[in-house]
Amino acid sequence: MTTPHTQEKMPKGLLAAARWAAERTPESRNRAVDLYRAIAIMFVILGHWLLVAGVIRDGELSFVILLAEQRWTHYATWLFQVMPVFFFVGGFSNGLSWTSARKDPVKKSAWAASRLSRLLKPTVPVVLVWALAGLVAHAMGVSVDLISDASQAALVPVWFLAVYIIMTMAVPVTVALWDRLGVLSVGLLALAAIAVDAIAFGADQGWLRWSNYAFVWLAVHQLGYWWGSAERPKSWALGFIALGVLWLYILIVQFDFPVAMVSVPGAEMSNTRPPTTAMLAVGSVQIGVILLLTDLAQKWLRNEQIWAWVIVFNQMIMSIYLWHMTALLIVTGIAAYVFGGAGLHEPPGTGFWWAMRPIWVVLFTLVLIPFVLIFVRFEAGSKTTAEMRPGPWQAVLGALMTCSGLVVMAMVGLGKENAIGVNWLAVGLVVIGVLVATRRFSRA
Repeated sequence: MTTPHTQEKMPKGLLAAARWAAERTPESRNRAVDLYRAIAIMFVILGHWLLVAGVIRDGELSFVILLAEQRWTHYATWLFQVMPVFFFVGGFSNGLSWTSARKDPVKKSAWAASRLSRLLKPTVPVVLVWALAGLVAHAMGVSVDLISDASQAALVPVWFLAVYIIMTMAVPVTVALWDRLGVLSVGLLALAAIAVDAIAFGADQGWLRWSNYAFVWLAVHQLGYWWGSAERPKSWALGFIALGVLWLYILIVQFDFPVAMVSVPGAEMSNTRPPTTAMLAVGSVQIGVILLLTDLAQKWLRNEQIWAWVIVFNQMIMSIYLWHMTALLIVTGIAAYVFGGAGLHEPPGTGFWWAMRPIWVVLFTLVLIPFVLIFVRFEAGSKTTAEMRPGPWQAVLGALMTCSGLVVMAMVGLGKENAIGVNWLAVGLVVIGVLVATRRFSRA
């Protein structure tokens, strides 16, 4: 039996700690989950870096969403829209974590705060840095509209984080639903999402569509519990792929749903804001691919060196996600205002423009790296014991406060017509919300 005196100390440094963890990973662990999460975040970032283009037109810098310029890119979103993957692997991880924690009353009480810590803490530095930048810009005479536009572009990725946080807080309820109904709970949620689309579009009740933020993503998250409950034969994988392809055909060809799986500027309808059942169809295909490749991924990840790098990437995944658009804005701004618009005069979407895109991706990556290295410490697992974490209700309150601030930033940015030019209320909700969600204020 291991005691505090005989336990091995984890070495310092991300890579050294990852190698230490890789050597001690039990054979029973589903390592593919971490790999899929890492691949998914890379697809999100690459999609943003490829499809959001800075361009100088009439002497002014503007940003073009390539989806609005070239229709063929709508099909590319079938590859880059990987939100279903996050909710699927999130359901797998959350289900196992909660099932383990609820066996111990102390860990059960602290579970929400523990889970929120790595999700919420990394948001604080990115919000504060952009708030400070907005404050300085306003003092220098920059318009509130420009502050709003720039900060919104940098912070728009947090919309997903807000939704995922709510899903995580609902885990005790959704796991209980799974325990009671099993896979039927997935079917009921999917049917509810289909009913919402049918009523919203058939009876012109568009307001009802917003409820699909819950039904669509909860259905995918619930499938993660299904994945974690038993090993599945490959026939399931092929079934999911076939179902998803058929579903997409019906929605797009028969019911005129958009081809693009992300929002397109100027389009009358979006498959993601709010989500339609097309997200379930794409998710079905992606889940099928995941199930099909898991055995191969597991064998590949038996290599401890490869597995260690996957661990490293997952330890900084939130920092990479939260700062990648900031890196894009910085590089584009330097090119526009320091180097006279170098590389920004070519119309987006031309052959030469695409040929130059890898160079831009490299530049974005080089600027992103120092941000990640500086702020990854906020993502590191907290050393706070379960007894020192807040209870579930305090954690949920803090999470809701944080999400309220994040949603405002994702929708309209941080600019505000006031004395400082910054929406201090949204910033305060995030900072205070994180403190409430992750820190216990009384010892009782």
